[in-house]
Amino acid sequence: MALAGCGNGDSLESFGGPTMGSTYSVKYVRHPGLAARNDVQVEVERILAEIDRQMSTYRSDSDIERFNDLPADSCQAMPAPILHLIGVGQQLSQRSQGSFDLTVEPLLDLWGFGPQGRGEAVPSDAALAQARQRVGYTHLRIDGDRLCKDAAVEVDFNSIAAGYAVDRIAARLEEMGIDNYLAEATGELKAVGRKPDGTPWRIALEEPRDDRQVAERVIAIDGYGVSTSGDYRNYFQRDGQRYSHTFDARTGKPVEHGLASVTVIHPAALMADGLSTLLLILGPERGWDYAEKHDIAAFFVIRADTGFVTRSNRAFDRLFAGQKQ
Repeated sequence: MALAGCGNGDSLESFGGPTMGSTYSVKYVRHPGLAARNDVQVEVERILAEIDRQMSTYRSDSDIERFNDLPADSCQAMPAPILHLIGVGQQLSQRSQGSFDLTVEPLLDLWGFGPQGRGEAVPSDAALAQARQRVGYTHLRIDGDRLCKDAAVEVDFNSIAAGYAVDRIAARLEEMGIDNYLAEATGELKAVGRKPDGTPWRIALEEPRDDRQVAERVIAIDGYGVSTSGDYRNYFQRDGQRYSHTFDARTGKPVEHGLASVTVIHPAALMADGLSTLLLILGPERGWDYAEKHDIAAFFVIRADTGFVTRSNRAFDRLFAGQKQ
């Protein structure tokens, strides 16, 4: 739907559709002379289709699934985007002392959260120990244009692929002359510029509730990616214990702390995506210290006996100083 602008010929265009097991959406200001909405949508969906062919763990013919099927001591030529994301993942793993890890797919499957999961269940110690033998970012290495592994590890890009997709979409929009837009994929997003009426793009940070969506805080964004990671959508309960789909690779188990969600604001949506996952894994204390040390703008929602407690760190507060809460 195109909405009327402010008399200068500008209009607000929007489109969206399915992607990565969820949805994507794009809103942008179209100036006179820019490409038609359908042409922009074709370009965006071309990018999403490429990422799906390369990185999806839900299709057996993707580049990464063909690599995952290889035995130990194997290499496979890979497209540049995969090698780039492997490098980003290695960096985040090193920074978190191995808590963040792109090779946790065997654990996701074992606990019932992955593409090969066979029902949510708490695994036995023996099964967990066996799966952990196939987990570890140090088993991966890049050799020229090849990705290699010295153990039968499997790579899962779910913690960073959506942010990467948003950055790719944003770059293509700007190449097409679009300088005011809001691009989103599976909840990760980036906003640049303003709407036709001159008002900023405003983003609601969601309270982690199971029953309905509630805005915890609304912020105006210009030039930043936004990613929220939380344990309140994908989890199961057994014997009064809550098990989320967020794993600490060092233990092989879902995290067991009170951090319900964390939002990261970063110029790159890819880094916002990865860092929000990293901070969620680290938890309310270690994650907070990490964000403060590395000047990462972060907004924490922590479970407490009385409900939820929110904390925003210094980098976050600097970005949104003066904005009404």
